[in-house]
Amino acid sequence: MQYIQEAKEEPDDAGCVFCSIPQTEAERVLVQGELGYVVLNKFPYNPGHLLVVPLRHVGDLAEVSPEENAELQALLQRSLAAIRLTSDPAGFNIGLNLGRIAGAGIPGHLHWHVVPRWSGDTNFMPVVGETRVLPELLAETYLRLKPGFG
Repeated sequence: MQYIQEAKEEPDDAGCVFCSIPQTEAERVLVQGELGYVVLNKFPYNPGHLLVVPLRHVGDLAEVSPEENAELQALLQRSLAAIRLTSDPAGFNIGLNLGRIAGAGIPGHLHWHVVPRWSGDTNFMPVVGETRVLPELLAETYLRLKPGFG
C-alpha cells in the first residue's frame, strides 16, 4: 500500500513532450487549433495512428474546459474524416488512457489515440511478436494525410 499511495513525480508542462511538440516537431503536426492539435504518433501501431492533444498541459478529463472539449472533439472528427478520405480504413480504435495504471505513458497530459484499422492488419504484432510492422514511413503518412486536414 505504501508504494501505491506514494506520490509519483510527473513532469510539469516545461518538461512535457506534448507541450513542446507544436514547436519542436512541427513536421508531425497535421493541424493546430486554438486549444488543441493533431499529430502523427511517433511510435504508431498502424499507418495513420494520430494523437489529438490539448495545447494546455492538463492530465484529467474533468479539468478540460467546455471550449477545449468542443475543439478536441471537433479535431477527433476531422481526424476520422481525413483518414477515411486518404486511407479508407475498415474501422478505428479511439482511446484515452487516464492515469499511468490505465496505460497512459504520459499521464500528465491528455491525448486521444486514433488508430485506423483494416481487416488483416498487423496490429497484433506488438503483443505476440514484441515488434511493430509498418508498411509506411512517418513522412509518407504525413504527406498522405495532410491534404485531408485542409
